Amino acid sequence: MRAKFGTIGGTVASGAALVATGLLAARPWFLRWGATDTEVNGTWPGDEMSPDPRSEATRAITIHAPAEEVWPWIVQIGQDRGGFYSYTWLENLVGAQMHNADTILPGLTRQVGDTVWMAPPYKYEGKGCSRLARVDPERALVMVTPEDYDAVRKTGIAPHGTWAILLQPIDDQTTRLVVRSRSGPKEGAVRFLLFDPAHFIMERKMMLGIRDRAEAWAARKLVAQAA
Repeated sequence: MRAKFGTIGGTVASGAALVATGLLAARPWFLRWGATDTEVNGTWPGDEMSPDPRSEATRAITIHAPAEEVWPWIVQIGQDRGGFYSYTWLENLVGAQMHNADTILPGLTRQVGDTVWMAPPYKYEGKGCSRLARVDPERALVMVTPEDYDAVRKTGIAPHGTWAILLQPIDDQTTRLVVRSRSGPKEGAVRFLLFDPAHFIMERKMMLGIRDRAEAWAARKLVAQAA
């Protein structure tokens, strides 16, 4: 019996080691999914708040719509607004009660200090959220943890890192959506092996969701203008 359990334990350990090895091998790819060398090596809004990250991810996608037509989809990100355009069935497994909007909700704006909810406020004792530390209209939303927000206001530094959603116009009808996340300087194995791969899966879907909605919305506007 001991031998049997020992064999099972060894198999589980070997499987876990293979998974960890695979994730580490894929890490360089998913940390810069879609991004050019210039985008990866460039300086973006929010970087100044996390000057010494332990890890960094820069991902990008081209959207065939003007930046001003992509921005409203970013402004309404949040559980209490238009959702995150990602896998709602996964988000709702942890009680996020997420719903993704397919239209631009009227009258929404964002400013520094706003809370971006990732779950209903009563969930997780109100900790399922981020705070906006920087807002550059039609260019950047930079989020930090609620715990870091006061530190940013006092020192300019976010100890746990930043998450920035950024727009870079290419021309009048084309925009690059860039998402840059930086960890704090002391992040450990949990982030490397668990958080970063899971975050990539959800973030990639969010970026595709923003692209598809913005392009469809821009196309409908062009058809309406031509009618």
